[in-house]
Amino acid sequence: MSPTSETGHAGRRLVIVESPAKAKTIKGYLGPGYVVEASVGHIRDLPSGAAEVPEKYTGEVRRLGVDVEHDFQPIYVVNADKKAQVRKLKELLAESDELFLATDEDREGEAIAWHLQEVLKPKVPVHRMVFHEITKEAIRAAVANPRQLNKLMVDAQETRRILDRLYGYEVSPVLWKKVMRGLSAGRVQSVATRLVVERERERIAFRSAEYWDLTGTFGTGRTGDASDPSALNARLSAVDGRRIAQGRDFGPDGRLKSDQVLHLDEANAHALAAALQNASFAVRSVESKPYRRSPYAPFRTTTLQQEASRKLGFGAKSTMQVAQKLYENGFITYMRTDSTTLSATAVSAARAQVTQLYGASYLPDKPRTYAGKVKNAQEAHEAIRPSGDRFRTPAETGLTGDQFRLYELIWKRTVASQMKDAVGNSVTVKIAGTSSDGRDAEFSASGKTITFHGFMKAYVEGADDPNAELDDRERRLPQVAEGDALTAEEITVDGHATKPPARYTEASLVKELEEREIGRPSTYASIIGTILDRGYVFKKGTALVPSFLSFAVVNLLETHFGRLVDYDFTARMEDDLDRIARGEAQSVPWLKRFYFGAGDGPEGATDTATAAAAAGNGDGDHLGGLKELVTDLGAIDAREISSFPIGDGIMLRVGRYGPYVERGEKDAEGHQRADVPEDMAPDELTVEYAEELLAKPSGDFELGVDPQSGHQIVARDGRYGPYVTEVLPDGTPKTGKNAVKPRTASLFKSMSLDTVTLADALKLMSLPRVVGTDAEGVEITAQNGRYGPYLKKGTDSRSLTAEEQLFDITLDEALAIYAQPKQRGRAAAKPPLKELGTDPVSGSPVVVKDGRFGAYVTDGETNATLRTDDSVEEITPERGYELLAEKRAKGPAKKKTAKKAPAKKTTAKKAPAKKTTAAKKTAAKKTTTAAKKTATKKSSASSGTKTDE
Repeated sequence: MSPTSETGHAGRRLVIVESPAKAKTIKGYLGPGYVVEASVGHIRDLPSGAAEVPEKYTGEVRRLGVDVEHDFQPIYVVNADKKAQVRKLKELLAESDELFLATDEDREGEAIAWHLQEVLKPKVPVHRMVFHEITKEAIRAAVANPRQLNKLMVDAQETRRILDRLYGYEVSPVLWKKVMRGLSAGRVQSVATRLVVERERERIAFRSAEYWDLTGTFGTGRTGDASDPSALNARLSAVDGRRIAQGRDFGPDGRLKSDQVLHLDEANAHALAAALQNASFAVRSVESKPYRRSPYAPFRTTTLQQEASRKLGFGAKSTMQVAQKLYENGFITYMRTDSTTLSATAVSAARAQVTQLYGASYLPDKPRTYAGKVKNAQEAHEAIRPSGDRFRTPAETGLTGDQFRLYELIWKRTVASQMKDAVGNSVTVKIAGTSSDGRDAEFSASGKTITFHGFMKAYVEGADDPNAELDDRERRLPQVAEGDALTAEEITVDGHATKPPARYTEASLVKELEEREIGRPSTYASIIGTILDRGYVFKKGTALVPSFLSFAVVNLLETHFGRLVDYDFTARMEDDLDRIARGEAQSVPWLKRFYFGAGDGPEGATDTATAAAAAGNGDGDHLGGLKELVTDLGAIDAREISSFPIGDGIMLRVGRYGPYVERGEKDAEGHQRADVPEDMAPDELTVEYAEELLAKPSGDFELGVDPQSGHQIVARDGRYGPYVTEVLPDGTPKTGKNAVKPRTASLFKSMSLDTVTLADALKLMSLPRVVGTDAEGVEITAQNGRYGPYLKKGTDSRSLTAEEQLFDITLDEALAIYAQPKQRGRAAAKPPLKELGTDPVSGSPVVVKDGRFGAYVTDGETNATLRTDDSVEEITPERGYELLAEKRAKGPAKKKTAKKAPAKKTTAKKAPAKKTTAAKKTAAKKTTTAAKKTATKKSSASSGTKTDE
């Protein structure tokens, strides 16, 4: 079953896979004599910082982790969190007679296997063990038929890794200096961000056009049924032989692309409808064609991500995480593949299930084969399919939840791929009538009937457009013939407006990247995750919306690093990397050409850099390499690349603390500035909305410089209201052991952003103030909290009645407060802000009170918060009674629902103009980002997640 050791006996074999889950499954198939252990993803990588670089390296090598002066030699270090695992692997290897490297069979997996061999330095025979599915038969066959490491694949992955390191580590600092700290650039992530930004630019520039047409309901004069309706609906298609304009006939500027079509406005449409009221109609023509639809190819990585997004609502990252679990537990084949090919075993299994579940009439005479459509595809893998030589139906798997849903999707698609075509008929009927003013009006109706559903019995592909008609949708028309007289039962006038191009979803962005041949399918999920985590893109429903920050980043990259985000150049780089993987090009000459420029490239380097001159569109975009591009930063005007005109003299600017609108120059008379909510879609920021924002006090108010620390002090609106804080210098560590947190303090309720002074801010930031200690030596402090001023002694807090007490309360006064019994529950009730009268429903007096979350009306039993447009001063009794009635109609609030974070998000989105909304979104985004990063690290460690910087 397996090669013997040099001693001539089977001995003990160490098998190393990538994830613990996979190790557990494989161990069960191999039995005694085998030790199966996980590397837990990569054990070695380029250093994440200079501190990880060995002391013998200096200069640029410490910064980049790559020795660019000596053939781009990478500096690899064992990850700190993997050192214990490496020790364990070495101990296991010392007790073994053979080593099987069983990492995934793709470039990343091959590289992990090579790193394991380099670090472990085995003195026993080493075998490369590969498989596409985790079944007993596949694992045993892999052990019995090992191969050697593929160094070409390793070189290809290493080149990609070095390229991405150079790109990210050279370009990202430019973004830090010219836009904002903490940003990142990447070979594919920057291009993906540009795609999303360009789509939003199209939406901003879009101008809607209005057009009208008619819909007629025409009766045949006979009684119909489901198979032969009595009437048909048809849309006006032409008048006097001139086609009626539809949405596709208008350009993004709202104008007709051609004057050959007839544009009906509302008045003309109504006039034509009136002129056709008494017209006679007849069938002008009937055109019937056979309809045939073939099955969809089995899933590969990108089509699985797209369909899981459309049908299951999964993000690309979620899809890959669920698929990883299915693969590791032996339910599906490897989920990172460009191939649509099925093995002979899989074809037999699928055909057997077609016969078993749908009958022999649904099985084609010959097995279906699918040609790969992906350029430079890694065809070693099969398509994604259920594992084994007999497919388990979803009900037989015992799976639940997301794993069940994704397995079912894969199973259906695989079985359907081996079924017969769907066939039927498509029919187009044209109806003619003459209006009272002599115009020839032609209506058109199209229908489709499916006489044999074929593969559609098992599976129908979804669509990115929620309004799109799916393949299995039938439209039955009455059976009519040319010359048949029809009766116009009703003619209606319909108005339409053109819509801006739809934003990308995760599914459509993956599709776009693949069609442009940018990046690799295995990295798309991590790329989308990165641009979401970085704050370049956020989601509204399923749509990917670019942030204002991404506009500034893309603007800088397009202007000064044009070729690095050029779509064709990025695709050509992908071609070159694939040529290196096939041994058709050499890595070092190519990297020299990319990094140092065309003039320094030795023979054998590819011509991507030379061709880039034509692709570039920015200053400095010539034959120079990446190093030259990032050297001259003086030409980059940080303010200019982060400024975008809105109209009427208003500019949108992306600042260090977020986006804001501004009119006029700072310190000039009439200067206005206001924050823009960070969760606002850029195409929603109109001149009118910008005027509304400018009419309200908001933004970062620069108060001055703290004379002691030298730090700038600013006032802001935050998640819990307005506050003041200090701006720490660039380079101040924000995380880790040496992290420094800026001093921050909430404003008193009596203060406001537009009146707070530097003196006020410094006074507030002096809190908490130590008042003194009690007899037992416990410290008492005066603090300003979310709900007002209070004293704190250990865990015992006591509210203060006035904010100024924070600065002048004495120790004796504090001790006197603590000597009193602590009030349980709420403090003495505050007097009502306003009395409204007697509620007509409850009969109780209704008053307006000041609550923890703002003003509200109450009758003692029901509470209703005042809405955005309500004010305490202007609210009427009738409005108060209405708010209470609405609250009663909703029923009592459920505690569980109230605690859910999504409810807060929804509330925040209802009032985008509020200053606190932006801050809430920012805080929520930071929290989510941190959680995502943690989850991503864990996922990468456990499953060997493929990434792209």
